[in-house]
Amino acid sequence: MRDVIINVSNERHPKGDFMMAKIAVVFWSGSGNTEAMANAVTEGAAAAGAETELIPVGEFSADRIADYDGVLFGCPASGTEELDDLEFEPFFAEAEGKLAGVKVGLFGSYGWGGGVFMETWTERTNAAGAQMVADGVTCELEPDDDALARCRELGAAMAKAVG
Repeated sequence: MRDVIINVSNERHPKGDFMMAKIAVVFWSGSGNTEAMANAVTEGAAAAGAETELIPVGEFSADRIADYDGVLFGCPASGTEELDDLEFEPFFAEAEGKLAGVKVGLFGSYGWGGGVFMETWTERTNAAGAQMVADGVTCELEPDDDALARCRELGAAMAKAVG
């Protein structure tokens, strides 16, 4: 699954003439909850004028981070409030070495534990030298309308930060 949303812009972008800010939304989802959040994040960034690519983590290499003006990462909490340890955690451990100076946003769902995983994930991201564009967005289980609105706001915040 890969959706690409492209908008047309007449504004100049710092990385080139008349190019839009390019944002990757990289996510892993087991039940579909975080995928729904990823879709809303993508909608928010695109509506705010960014070229946005929605990419499942298994189809994205940490080496590609430099190809984007900003990256939004989504992963649910698993186990004891940790990132998915089979697919997302190994990817993110590699990505940490490539986040210095990169504009980043985080989002994900959880089933128990109150979303504490987001605090740890934010600390790791900051320690890697990333520039967080907003607080991470979490929701318990399936995102409701409020959570989806916060996801769209996160996408819009990223578009503004890189635009």
